[in-house]
Amino acid sequence: MAGYDLYYWPVPFRGQFIRAILAYAGKDWVEHDSDAIGALLQAEPRDQPIPFMGPPLLVDRASGFTLSQMPAIALYLGETLGLVPDSAQGRAMTAKIVNDANDVIDEITLDGGREMWTRDKWRAFMPRLQRWMSFWEAAGRANGLSADAGFLLGTENAGVADIVTATLWSTMGDRFPPIAAMLAQVAPFTAALVRRMQEVPALAALEVRTFEGYGDAYCGGEIEKSLRAVLE
Repeated sequence: MAGYDLYYWPVPFRGQFIRAILAYAGKDWVEHDSDAIGALLQAEPRDQPIPFMGPPLLVDRASGFTLSQMPAIALYLGETLGLVPDSAQGRAMTAKIVNDANDVIDEITLDGGREMWTRDKWRAFMPRLQRWMSFWEAAGRANGLSADAGFLLGTENAGVADIVTATLWSTMGDRFPPIAAMLAQVAPFTAALVRRMQEVPALAALEVRTFEGYGDAYCGGEIEKSLRAVLE
């Protein structure tokens, strides 16, 4: 019996972080379809398993605990699955990295498609995206990250910070090669970490399943079309 129920749309995007953490930890989960998500979204907040405006939503079947918001779910899983450092500083840095990743995907989709990309907008955004990439590089270098060894926070084993980092940049880079090339140039140690993490069998298998299930889709909708138009 699967240990978790995950409600997320049939695309990678925000839900992929949760899938990756569960996959890395060797956990099973059941994905619920768009109809089930739609039914929950239409319910009154008092009738929802937890009040939420949009997925991802995770149910931990063992306890019945239900949570929405990607960063909150990632940190909950990290704490319960032993994937965050023991120190207060390490937990806080993990939260910072997860929230930075959440901010990046908000920016890359212009706040969920409130407006569409144009070539001029993308050119203006590129320095900001490169600055975001440099955040990961600076954090990694400060903790001994190198081209062939190390984790983002300098811990003995990979944790949520590394899984989220790999998921952020590999999911984006595999679908938009110019972004992968930019990361390799701006943040080479981070790019190397991403490659190492994606070679972990559980994460490699998840990526195969993702492409089989969702094709080249990233976030879907008109915003993805506009993003592809400026990048391709």
